[in-house]
Amino acid sequence: MINRLDYRSPDFRSRLRTLLAFEASQDAAIENTTRDILEDVRLRGDAALLEYTRRFDRVAADSVAELEIPRADLIAARDSLPPDQRAALEAAAERIRVYHEKQRGESWSYTETDGTRLGQKITPLDRVGLYVPGGKAAYPSSVLMNAIPAKVAGVPDLVIVTPTPDGQRNPLVLAAAAIADVDRVWAIGGAQAVAALAYGTAAIAPVDKITGPGNAYVAAAKRRVFGTVGIDMIAGPSEILIICDGTTPADWIAMDLFSQAEHDELAQAILLCPSAAYLDEVAAAIERLLPTMPRAEIIRKSLSGRGALILVQDLEQACAIANDIAAEHLEISTENPEFWADRIRHAGAMFLGRYSSESLGDYCAGPNHVLPTSRTARFSSPLGVYDFQKRSSIIQVSHAGAQTLGPLAASLADGEGLPAHAGSARYRLEPGSSSS
Repeated sequence: MINRLDYRSPDFRSRLRTLLAFEASQDAAIENTTRDILEDVRLRGDAALLEYTRRFDRVAADSVAELEIPRADLIAARDSLPPDQRAALEAAAERIRVYHEKQRGESWSYTETDGTRLGQKITPLDRVGLYVPGGKAAYPSSVLMNAIPAKVAGVPDLVIVTPTPDGQRNPLVLAAAAIADVDRVWAIGGAQAVAALAYGTAAIAPVDKITGPGNAYVAAAKRRVFGTVGIDMIAGPSEILIICDGTTPADWIAMDLFSQAEHDELAQAILLCPSAAYLDEVAAAIERLLPTMPRAEIIRKSLSGRGALILVQDLEQACAIANDIAAEHLEISTENPEFWADRIRHAGAMFLGRYSSESLGDYCAGPNHVLPTSRTARFSSPLGVYDFQKRSSIIQVSHAGAQTLGPLAASLADGEGLPAHAGSARYRLEPGSSSS
């Protein structure tokens, strides 16, 4: 059911590379349809939005204003939740808020001896759009993980777009929007919603950045509008990599592998361990527990296609392989996990110790669950407050500072063949200066 790899095999490296290989294919039909929808909404605005909402979501409206979900409906959805569910959402929201408040950047500056002041000014984005899948799918945790960092960053205008097929509004999503203090919610989805956020229409003002997950059309649309607006990332299939020393109960590890494999058939779940006997225990646990899983067929395809139990020489080798894989989620289920975490350079999120299951990070631990996938953790970071803030450099040169910096700038500008740059610097020099 699940692949077995052994570091002692001559073809170990090539088999591992094959297992990890994933190239997100861009379906030509999806790309062409998305391009046409984006252009149509850009040109025809609200009229195109209404047509696509009627066609794809089977929701008819005479105006886009009718597709806005009132704040009162968000509050009602929150208040109508079962008490335990509301308490869980609110507790998760508070933990996410507390964690992300630690990320908030602050402006700073310093003054040199000649009076020149240099620094950096931190400001929030003006307006952000959050895409939330709708209908039967419920992702209230994604609402919290995207909206709360934006609010902590100080974004004054945060809007959600979410499809409501056949008019079906997901109460969990609406409740999460109320708890996260989202400003406006529109019952619009698909590539047409991304277009409205990016280009603006008469009813919907354009945003500066779009975040949040979606289907293939949403991903294609985000890819195309990048540059007009910012985006968070184009995420690939979910991933979990577990480093285990063989002392964690095998059933726990099997279920942790399932927790990612159940997302979809292309999700990847890998275990690295130096004990062959322990890998046998986990394989047996997988066989025994899989029939109890409601999404058993998806898990089976994921594990057989891209999953693996890998025998490594030792935990040092496991860490080296983990750095090469640069997984979205990395569990270090060992004694003294901090020791091994110090050897990890590339991972979206690290879960240290036997009790730190990845699922806790997905919902309520506090750190963000929007993470880099497909080895992009080598150069990318989790979504955070910094994604909703931008930095402006501050340069305030004094009279004395201009006498020092001017000759330097003029000399470099002359070397680059840009005489106006040199002249601009020299105009600030005192008459009679050797460089004036």
